[in-house]
Amino acid sequence: MDCIKIRGLEVFARHGALKEEQVLGQKFILSASMYLSAANAGWTDDLAKTVNYAQVAQFMTSYMQEHTFSLIETVAEHLSREVLKQFPLIRSMELTIEKPWAPVGLPLKTVSLTVKRGWHQVYLGIGSNLGEKEANLKRAIQLLQEDADTDVTKISSFYVTEPVGEVEQDDFLNGALEIETLRNPEELLELIGAIEKDLKRVRTVHWGPRTIDVDILLYDQEIYQSEALMIPHVEMANRDFVLDPLHEIAPYAWHPVHKKTVHELWCERH
Repeated sequence: MDCIKIRGLEVFARHGALKEEQVLGQKFILSASMYLSAANAGWTDDLAKTVNYAQVAQFMTSYMQEHTFSLIETVAEHLSREVLKQFPLIRSMELTIEKPWAPVGLPLKTVSLTVKRGWHQVYLGIGSNLGEKEANLKRAIQLLQEDADTDVTKISSFYVTEPVGEVEQDDFLNGALEIETLRNPEELLELIGAIEKDLKRVRTVHWGPRTIDVDILLYDQEIYQSEALMIPHVEMANRDFVLDPLHEIAPYAWHPVHKKTVHELWCERH
């Protein structure tokens, strides 16, 4: 990726944990490295095909001045995400915020925080076998799209599939989605939980019937594990109801554990 840099943008704003900082204000110094493809602009000499750094600088200045936060961490989190949403050609960015007037009572040049944020390509599996199945899937997609930090970019066909396990239940309607999101894995899981709650999913029987099931299959090419979440999804390579719709929209997505594409995994089962 190419990089446009803004260095040393001075902004007077009202952020800080102390009341005086929020009332009187202080100077902040912003530096941003914005990663994007500059090839189209380079070949065409067209400003519309790149990021106007003057507009980015003005946006960051206005945002800093129009909002007030206690923590510099909160400033950086909100500002970086808003820049990425406002200027979609920027795929990721590194933002540094410096406080040269930090009230610490000691001689220092500056206090600063640097964050790295960007868009993530994620694949989800969705399924339903209770109630109006297709309506449930479409409602889940709608709720994902309504999230300010998420964009649904591809939707597979819906596939009728037999349930897995020994619980007697109706067939499932399954699909797969490609999304772009600013959310980290745990934040995305939190969004999925809210969607399942909206659609009144009840977890009573393992592998039992459900109004909606949304699983994170792949997140970029990362391997991620926590108490609540494992990515890639541990069973995706063994499930036709996952691989069939995923193969439709992302045959060359990479599985970082099996070291194979979705197409290769799909071929092994067909």
